[in-house]
Amino acid sequence: MNFDKKKAVVDYLIEKISTNNCFYIIDASELSVPDVDKLRRNCFEANVNYKVAKNSLINIALNQVFGNKAIKDFDSIEQSSLHGFSGILFAGDAFNAPAKIIEKFRKDTNNEKPVLKCAYVDGELFFGNDKIKELSSLKSKNELIADIIALLQSPVKNVVSGLESGKNKLCGVLKTLSEK
Repeated sequence: MNFDKKKAVVDYLIEKISTNNCFYIIDASELSVPDVDKLRRNCFEANVNYKVAKNSLINIALNQVFGNKAIKDFDSIEQSSLHGFSGILFAGDAFNAPAKIIEKFRKDTNNEKPVLKCAYVDGELFFGNDKIKELSSLKSKNELIADIIALLQSPVKNVVSGLESGKNKLCGVLKTLSEK
């Protein structure tokens, strides 16, 4: 790969890392071509970007974006995650989307790949494949807002429902009394 291509990949990674609150570094090696196509299709359908890149280029991009910021265990990414085959998933605000894609893909293909090396979610780092369950149970910002709205609407719905049911009961009682 020549310098211009490497620079283009690093620029792409810098742009994606700096504009997304979440990314996952995975190992999808040893997957067949149809399985990789299926993984890419699942990512596309969930609005998750999947990019395969050299570890050194991912490391350069991460250092460009996070070099001056204090992120706990940031140096651990290079030591524990940037070796072997690496792909990176960008999910924006949908923190759990890549984890759900990985879980669904594993279930559908009966395969242990892709393996989670590292995940960055809104300033926190998660290391290891055992964090997939934890990450898939995280709720995105939109899901949390929907939960809060549902909780706020619940008491109002109960009051309105009670008033409407009482109105119908009162009308029924009055009608019965008037018929007698």
